[in-house]
Amino acid sequence: MISLQGHAALVTGSAKGVGRAIALAFARAGADVVVHGRSQETVDQVAEACRQLGANAWAITGDLSGPTESCVQHVYEAAIAANPQIDILVNNAGTYDDVPYLEMELARFERTMRLNVQAPFFLTQRFAKRWVATGTPGRVLMIGSINGRLAEPTHSGYDTSKGAVEMMVKTLCVELGPHQIRVNGLAPGLVRTPLTAIIDEDADFERWMCLHTPNGQVPGSEVCGDGAVYLVSDAAQHVHGHMLLIDGGMSAWQQPDMPDDKGG
Repeated sequence: MISLQGHAALVTGSAKGVGRAIALAFARAGADVVVHGRSQETVDQVAEACRQLGANAWAITGDLSGPTESCVQHVYEAAIAANPQIDILVNNAGTYDDVPYLEMELARFERTMRLNVQAPFFLTQRFAKRWVATGTPGRVLMIGSINGRLAEPTHSGYDTSKGAVEMMVKTLCVELGPHQIRVNGLAPGLVRTPLTAIIDEDADFERWMCLHTPNGQVPGSEVCGDGAVYLVSDAAQHVHGHMLLIDGGMSAWQQPDMPDDKGG
């Protein structure tokens, strides 16, 4: 197992879904973990789950979808107060839009951009400045999506934001690499989270997504944990500016096979 002993991580949006899976995977790997979310009750639960795995863990709250400057500063200060030794930042907090493009309103689009793009951009900047000043080799992991590469109807705002995240990984890699700060990304395909509850509610949709995925699976968010551990670990010391897709091969398949008459 890859070890993160001696490291401390802030995982934004880690009260549920992919962020929670990453926080728990980091705890199993030996890292100290600062759990972040909007609800004190849920972040406390995840922090306690990390402690049960043998990690030191703290819980902080903060809504990153509001005014970027004040929201980012609040989360940054709360995280540093919890653990000044943070050298891993996982920008996972995000939102998911399902609105036809012709019905998209500016306020909703701007909220998506604030949470999915502006917050990770400027929270990373806060930590990068600290790491450069202290000579700390930092590690940044951006959580993107397969939607950053493959478009989906009624997801124009979300797709646009995740495309921006993928380019952010590359450009920040170029700028921060000389300062011993590694920037990479992880892009899940369709996994089961509270935001994708339709998978469990619509059997036809689940069947179609399984047909659309070469390995035929729609797994839980825990499949993202080990990939995240690898990308921020010393094992990936020469991996810079990379977006790791954890999608069961969906992004590799140009056109899925049509179902046969037997329902397969």
